[in-house]
Amino acid sequence: MGIFKAYDIRGIFPDPLGPEDARRIGSAVARHLLPGGARGEIAVGWDARESSPVLRDALLEGIAAEGAGAVALGAVATPILYFAVDHHELAGGVMVTASHNPAEYNGFKICGPNAVPIGEASGLRDVERLAKQPGRRADAPGALRDVDPVPAYVEHLLPHAGSPAPLSAAIDCGNGMAAVALEPLLDRLPLEVERLYFEPDCTFPNHPADPLEVENLRDVAEAVRRRGCHFGVAFDGDADRACFVDERGEPVSSDLVTALLARAELRRHPGGRVLYDLRSSRATAEAIEAAGGVAEMCRVGHSFVKQQMRETGAVFAGELSGHFYFRFSETLVADDALAALLAMVDVLSREGRPLSERVAPLRRYAASGEISRPVADPPAFLAEVEADHAGAEEISHLDGLLVRYPDWWFNLRPSNTEPVVRLNLEADSPERMQVERDRILARMEAAG
Repeated sequence: MGIFKAYDIRGIFPDPLGPEDARRIGSAVARHLLPGGARGEIAVGWDARESSPVLRDALLEGIAAEGAGAVALGAVATPILYFAVDHHELAGGVMVTASHNPAEYNGFKICGPNAVPIGEASGLRDVERLAKQPGRRADAPGALRDVDPVPAYVEHLLPHAGSPAPLSAAIDCGNGMAAVALEPLLDRLPLEVERLYFEPDCTFPNHPADPLEVENLRDVAEAVRRRGCHFGVAFDGDADRACFVDERGEPVSSDLVTALLARAELRRHPGGRVLYDLRSSRATAEAIEAAGGVAEMCRVGHSFVKQQMRETGAVFAGELSGHFYFRFSETLVADDALAALLAMVDVLSREGRPLSERVAPLRRYAASGEISRPVADPPAFLAEVEADHAGAEEISHLDGLLVRYPDWWFNLRPSNTEPVVRLNLEADSPERMQVERDRILARMEAAG
């Protein structure tokens, strides 16, 4: 099944992802989470895509046919599903969403108990195998019940705002699912908000709900400048990613946001461990350590980050993609864009300095940004590049190839979703960054 990806299930509706596929997947998820017909319930949430109710109903049919119970959460954001699975001690959950993908796409994000993700390395291949086989067909279908998780979710998030000062913000929900819980949250905060595209409409009529693309931040940046806001934030389609702009409307890269938000989490957990993805600026690790934390590198991908957080006891983590991860409790470790918003409110409430001034000291290195190029044979290409840098200070295979020198570093990482290799490079000076970037790009283009 080509719809099974590294971290989730995703495809165009209705082909290759239609109701019958959803029914089989529902059956497979029930058998994976509740083997041998064990008793339990599986949470199901969905986004506002036109195809989501159709896929939701078929998914629920597959779950019920196995005798498993289901808890319908309604149209919610993905972090709400994670919270509900942990809060209600459920066997797992399925979110019907294709996140920031265009309207014709849909898919499923699956987690187990305590919202532990089910990805390629943690059970998704078993779900794929089971989906190709006939189901058990229980004597009696499982029961379905409705639960509104939003009120408890709001209470769960509020502590991350600390003692919020009166601030102003422009917030762009991108017509995704963030507003479902954001409106009741805003009722509890002293924020003056310029609201952009709060109405869930997963045809995304205003702009794609992918805040990593700079053009999708234009509206929130313009609103910040027009209204004189302290900051702005834009969410992706299912509200598990957030990207911020400062009071001038300038984007703040997510590795530097990780450094800022880590300070707030380290106030709650002094001396705690904070993870940062290996594409992050050196300034991120340096800021974590300056705040009294232990900085630890991690590989890219939410299932890997969460696993490492659980194994190491890390209190917070951030990725360049705008995923920010919180240790909400001993059992719940999750990425949550609304929690990131509250953490930013906490950071900005503690001092009178604008966001741009807080970020400025972190922008002390020159970064290439992420650059993707097609490469015919990624493993062979990475081996050749590694041989060229055999004398480097550090070589790591944590995720692709990471090479570090005293005054510059780079990472080459084959994409999990596209036939490309991605380059991230940083140096002490713009001149050194440009020279080394262009040298590696030339190698990538020759290998294409």
